[in-house]
Order: sequence, then structure tokens, then C-alpha cells
Amino acid sequence: MRWNGQNIAVDGYCIVVVPPGDSEVHLKGDGEVIRLVTTQAEDLVAKCSNAGSYVDPDPNVSPFRAWPDPLGGHKLRQYSLDVPPEPGRFGIIFRCSTIMVNFLPGSGPRDITKMSPHFHDDFEQYSLCVAGSYIHYLRWPWISDLNAWRPDDAEFCAAPSVAVIPPPAIHTSRSMDPVKNVLVDIFSPPRADFSAKPGWVLNADEYPAPDAAR
Repeated sequence: MRWNGQNIAVDGYCIVVVPPGDSEVHLKGDGEVIRLVTTQAEDLVAKCSNAGSYVDPDPNVSPFRAWPDPLGGHKLRQYSLDVPPEPGRFGIIFRCSTIMVNFLPGSGPRDITKMSPHFHDDFEQYSLCVAGSYIHYLRWPWISDLNAWRPDDAEFCAAPSVAVIPPPAIHTSRSMDPVKNVLVDIFSPPRADFSAKPGWVLNADEYPAPDAAR
């Protein structure tokens, strides 16, 4: 991997933060690479298959604002996903100045007596299914205007797929494959509530949070 004259070799099962600017990725063998970019990459945004859905901003989503630059300046940074679980910590979370990734290790089918419906006030969630399959359940709150009411939705999404969860929909996801399901939740910019949890963001010492999120 190359960026700004810096070259690093990385093993699989990891996350690499690539700073803005020209970069290259070369595979030395078989494998899978997933690239995450933000709307700041205008050249790539124009090529998105769903660009038409975002011509008009969603009034429920706060405008994008990047978080502070990393301590020590921009450089290629790699983080292994081979992180042992820890009681009280949710998933495997890393962030940079523009994106937060929560890697949820593989599991079998979800216990349907332990679902977790919740909602977000002002940001979207991207749920990337990289193995197995999920049903994403969505329910929109009832407001005073009946014209805005929407029926409940349940979308079956098998790997590879991404589900965009808009606010303020109440939502939860159910893993379905009997052997292995892997989901990656993505947020841009990073979530302030997750960042406020001590020990949850594994590289928080390198990417500071805004003062308002501390």
C-alpha cells in the first residue's frame, strides 16, 4: 500500500486508514479488499450507483463535519481486527477523522428474544454484510402528519450487501445464517456517543474527538 511516498505491507484481517490524496493498493495474492470513502471524494461520489438518492440533502441528517486530524499528522495506519472480546465493550471499533467502523465478529443466528431496537437522532448507519445474511427491521415513528406515516419494513440482505439506515427510523438487525454472519456498522463522521464510552474506540489515542464529543 502506498500513500505520499510511504509504503507499508499489511496482512489480512485488518483495517488501514489511508489519508486524503493519491494512494495505491496492490494485492500479493487472493483476498478481499473493502474500500470506504466519504462524500469528500467528489470524483468517486459522482460514480455511485445511488447518487440520485442524495441529490437533495436529508433534513434529518446533520451536515457532515470532519473530526480533528490525527495526532502526529497524516500517515498510513493499520489496525488488526484480531481483538479479543472484553466485557462491557461493544464490537471492535476504530475511527479516523471522517469515519467510524464497528466490526462485529462472526456469529450464528440471533436469539430473537434479545433484539435491540433503537434509533438515531441525526445520522445514518451503514450496515455492511460481509458474510451470511441479515434481516434489517425498520419502523418509522408516527408524527402528527398522517401523510408522512410509513409501514414497517423488513429487508433481507445477504452478503455482500449494504443497508442504509436513515434517522429517525427505529431499527434492529437479525443474523440469519446458521453458521456464520459478519456485519460491519459504518458511521460518517464518527459517533460521539460511542466515542464517549471509555475503552470502546481502540485507536482513540491517535484520533482525538472534538471538544463537544469528549
